[in-house]
Amino acid sequence: MNILKEKLVEKIVAFIREDDLNLIGPGIHIYDEPLVGFAQAGDPLFEELKKETIVGAIHRSPQEWLADAGTAISYFLPFSERLRLSNYGQGLASEEWLKGRYQGEALNNKLRTFLVAELTASGGRAIAPASEKDWMVDYQLFRSNWSERHVAYIAGLGTFSLNRGLITSRGMAGRFGSIVTNWKFAPSLRRYRSFFEYCPFLVDGSCGVCMERCPAGAISTDGKDKKKCHQYIFIDDPLAAVRMKHGYSGSACGKCQTSVPCEGTIP
Repeated sequence: MNILKEKLVEKIVAFIREDDLNLIGPGIHIYDEPLVGFAQAGDPLFEELKKETIVGAIHRSPQEWLADAGTAISYFLPFSERLRLSNYGQGLASEEWLKGRYQGEALNNKLRTFLVAELTASGGRAIAPASEKDWMVDYQLFRSNWSERHVAYIAGLGTFSLNRGLITSRGMAGRFGSIVTNWKFAPSLRRYRSFFEYCPFLVDGSCGVCMERCPAGAISTDGKDKKKCHQYIFIDDPLAAVRMKHGYSGSACGKCQTSVPCEGTIP
């Protein structure tokens, strides 16, 4: 079982390194080497997510996606330094960041499909909840029935920040994905005790740079106003001309994830 687990991690790393979708220009990679974490499907924290103060009753447990679920495999795809640097300026997101957001998620979806196939070929069953037709987001509450960031927290990958991103050992700028499988792998160690342990502002009131970076004014000492963020990116659509040129379905921002202390590491 450990050999299968190790091989799976190696395949995730190789997939991102070698796939052509990981390039958005000569020498410009979207993602650096991924982080991978494992959580037991029966971890009590999955039931905790159903509390209204966390995600809510909308959130499904691993077993509600796959009846005999044994493990939730979570991964973080960190944006490359060159991509992050492109988005340091004030105002609109860079074109590179926009490409990284949408082409990067296309690669993430491709990885999800690959992992389901690999785990199935190894004799098990697997599902990628975020790729399923009944995965959904409640845009009144801005909550989904499978939260990639919360699953990553349970799998030991990081803790939440003031802007509600997840801070990993490689920062918060990037994309998350996960797979539920009936394979039973040893869980990853959670090196933290609380949801917000890696965020200096939420620990002792220091930092707060993400508040200054947000062009929509959506981040305050109370956290992130998801409606304001959504309004700015998808309704106001500041990058409409650029995104339509590339055929992307929405704009992007990422200012609160770049030029901040938690961008590429734990502060």
